[in-house]
Amino acid sequence: MSATNDKLRTLIKNCERMVVFTGAGVSTESGVPDFRSPGGIWSRMSPIDFREFVSSEEARRESWRRKFSIDNTMDKALPNDGHKAIARLVEAGIVSAVITQNIDNLHQASGIIPDKIIELHGNASYAVCLSCGLRHELEDIRPRFLETNEPPGCRACGGMVKSATISFGQSMPEAEMARAEQETLMCDAFLVVGSSLQVYPAAGFPVSAQRNGAHLVILNREPTELDHYADMVINAEIGPVLKEVTDFL
Repeated sequence: MSATNDKLRTLIKNCERMVVFTGAGVSTESGVPDFRSPGGIWSRMSPIDFREFVSSEEARRESWRRKFSIDNTMDKALPNDGHKAIARLVEAGIVSAVITQNIDNLHQASGIIPDKIIELHGNASYAVCLSCGLRHELEDIRPRFLETNEPPGCRACGGMVKSATISFGQSMPEAEMARAEQETLMCDAFLVVGSSLQVYPAAGFPVSAQRNGAHLVILNREPTELDHYADMVINAEIGPVLKEVTDFL
């Protein structure tokens, strides 16, 4: 074990309340495509703004077409060693919450109970009505959309149905943001995993934790603009590092 990894393991063992903050990098090792990075999905097609989704039936149709095309890849993804290591930390009582920018549901699939996961950008594994909030399952929506090419409507109120993710132009979820802030200010260690820390306001949480006295660790393949705030920076593959430093559990 490298000296840096050993230092991280010691920090994990000695902390009383850790928060893990995850981004796309923890899931790309599972084959989930990245949206924001160079060569990612949004470099090949512009994201559809929420206001355009609401105002244009054609935008809604295109959004659902993209959704089910991307799902052909995402549905095959399984939790990797990084997800599993984080799940072990939660189960051991070391991690109080996982704040995630990811929408792929892989933290839940790794065994973490939903109450411990704070999804800042929503979840792509189901849909919701924008009018009444009713949950809609994708297995009900997909066959009809592929047959008719018509955007789905709510079975209860007839409102617009959208993937339960936060789009550009859409407000961040207030309850999740408040809960993430609370967890950030209560932790004594804050571990960033696989995030470039470029998307705000979510990227502000690591700095808040550090300024409140928590140890800040950034584990990412590439440097981030916030590395200078961190007590420890590890630029390496995420799964192998987390598997090694949590093998005491």
